Amino acid sequence: MAEEFTFVTGATGFIGSHVVRQLLRRGDRIRILARNSSRKSNIESFGCEIAIGDLKDLNSLLRCVQGCRFVYHVAADYRLWAKNPQDIYDNNVGGTRNLLSACCEAAVEKVIYTSSVGTIGMRKDGLPADEDTPVKLDDMIGHYKRSKFMAEQVAREFASSGLPVTIVNPTTPVGTGDLKPTPTGKIILESIKGHMPGYVETGLNLVGVEDVARGHLLAEAKGRIGERYILGGENWTLEEILDALIRIQGKHTPRFRIPWTLALVAGCLENFLMGTLLRREPFIPLEGVRMARYKMYISSEKARRELGYNPEPVEKALREAVEYFRNEWQPDSLQDRVSNLRANTI
Repeated sequence: MAEEFTFVTGATGFIGSHVVRQLLRRGDRIRILARNSSRKSNIESFGCEIAIGDLKDLNSLLRCVQGCRFVYHVAADYRLWAKNPQDIYDNNVGGTRNLLSACCEAAVEKVIYTSSVGTIGMRKDGLPADEDTPVKLDDMIGHYKRSKFMAEQVAREFASSGLPVTIVNPTTPVGTGDLKPTPTGKIILESIKGHMPGYVETGLNLVGVEDVARGHLLAEAKGRIGERYILGGENWTLEEILDALIRIQGKHTPRFRIPWTLALVAGCLENFLMGTLLRREPFIPLEGVRMARYKMYISSEKARRELGYNPEPVEKALREAVEYFRNEWQPDSLQDRVSNLRANTI
């Protein structure tokens, strides 16, 4: 009998690459999804089988998942702005439906679907939200969050129909390998360069990316079908994050708090100029400003209780992220790298 594979989408991304590393440590034989146009240099070192396909092409996915016991769907089109927002829905919602349909055909044993903390409802009393906090599609800010909310509903539909799907909702990961970088990675990078003079008063849940990856494997082993599990760490204000970065780097960067209303006005003006008139990606993502209005505090108690999830202190991951950006990131190639990665999101 041929050896079975574990199939991973989004393996070139921040979370996906760490999931692959955890699976390799476990001894899994890995098959990775890639498109013909994808840059494959950062996954070839894994020694995994590369399957050419596209989330928007069901036939290619049917070939990719054949002989696979487990499937980790980590890929996502993560953009806060797009010239054609429909692309985000086609990738995140349509792509998820295609992949799960292929998993049904291949009789996959377990699927782990990577959703987002953005699909979790926020509590009005300021207490940490959890998987049971009420939320609806109209609560989602922007096309990315709406698409991930809709894709999560697709995953639940398949679970109700008999496909063994478990959903994980990572919060805000930090650590090594943040190639794009993520919005939080950009904050760390800008802090290192001394370009972080102003900030908005907000809060978020930080978690080490390695803990998120380990949480994926715990969800495969112990997660209940159709359930979702928040993979988070610690709730920090943005000011606390900046203070920690000062401690880690051993240098002080002057900064001031920007009123949220002023940030919103600046974001609206800049988005109109760049996004509407010039049809180029704005420097200030308006959706990001709107999200920053509330402290996005989250509880991972369910994952701790049911999966045995136990994340390490976040400051350790922040230190690793600072060292990564100091040693690996080339500031002069920032625009080239972001452009290349944006063209190969899935």
